[in-house]
Amino acid sequence: MYLKKLTLLNYKNITDQNFDFNKKINCFIGKNGVGKTNVLDAIYYLAYGKSYFNPVALQNIQHGTDFFVIDGTFEKQDREEHLVCSLRKGQKKTIKRNGKAYDRFSDHFGFIPLVIISPSDSDLITEGSEMRRKFMDSVISQLDSNYLQQLIQYQKLIVQRNALLKYFALNHTFESATLEVYNERLSLLAQPIFEKRKDFINTFTPIFNSYHNQITQKQESVQLRYESQLFDKSLLDLFTENQSKDRILQYTSTGIHKDDLAFELDGHPIKKFGSQGQQKSFLIALKLAQFDFLKKQSGVAPILLFDDIFDKLDEDRVRQIIELVHQDTFGQLFISDTHEDRTERLLNSIHQEFEIFKIEKQF
Repeated sequence: MYLKKLTLLNYKNITDQNFDFNKKINCFIGKNGVGKTNVLDAIYYLAYGKSYFNPVALQNIQHGTDFFVIDGTFEKQDREEHLVCSLRKGQKKTIKRNGKAYDRFSDHFGFIPLVIISPSDSDLITEGSEMRRKFMDSVISQLDSNYLQQLIQYQKLIVQRNALLKYFALNHTFESATLEVYNERLSLLAQPIFEKRKDFINTFTPIFNSYHNQITQKQESVQLRYESQLFDKSLLDLFTENQSKDRILQYTSTGIHKDDLAFELDGHPIKKFGSQGQQKSFLIALKLAQFDFLKKQSGVAPILLFDDIFDKLDEDRVRQIIELVHQDTFGQLFISDTHEDRTERLLNSIHQEFEIFKIEKQF
């Protein structure tokens, strides 16, 4: 998978910029705030149909303008693919592939395999379980469209069940038969989602451990563990046990939408016991494992984005990571950094061709 051309119009702070990419490694260099990360985010947008850093679509339109356009030309398995993501105020966002708009954005998900590594990944450790579920679901959904549709349907039914619980409380009534309909439908969806998550973690964990060992030279012991209420009981049993609680809370307190991933260092939560460097190494290993997993399952090497790679990591550890990803098993790489000499020194040390794009603030 290679990105050959990229054109941005009114995307965040970038008014109008064109790029032609001819090298495996491409570096965006510039001061803080000039838009380096926004270029990487635009590439991410073409793959996922949304921003990695700001999911509120309208807020990605440059101030003072009414629209943005992200235009990219890719080469995938010897075929050229042209993608355009655009949004105009007052209209729906569109994603077009080779001139034809998608009817459902979910149909595009996974077509452009891509992995981003960014300082904001720390949210996976510091924030709640929703962030970690989204990571897990995103990886699985890129390879399994049925899983994505099951997940979408499950989430819609949870919203409807919660609305029903609120209706019961507001009107001082209760209809167990109506609630049971939702319980049955949710149970039918929850079990296969649970099984796929479990299978994913079983396959993913050894890959993650391998990369973490390479990055840290086996100096740290980490664990990645899937947590779900469905390991112990069926969803129908959980609904029955928690029916009174749900009626009081007016929302669904049990189910696969409460699943989590435990991130541990030497058997303890890495959030509490890991240094910034240890947490960063954990997250980079997690993302490199995501890359490896997607490549092995799809046969296509994803595009890899490194945003501000030197953040919280010393140069020696960054060199170890770059030496890992410049191997033939990896595909196209995009890097952002504030120091051109530091980036050049690092990439020259691994004897790999690269191209530097200097990003300057647009007025």
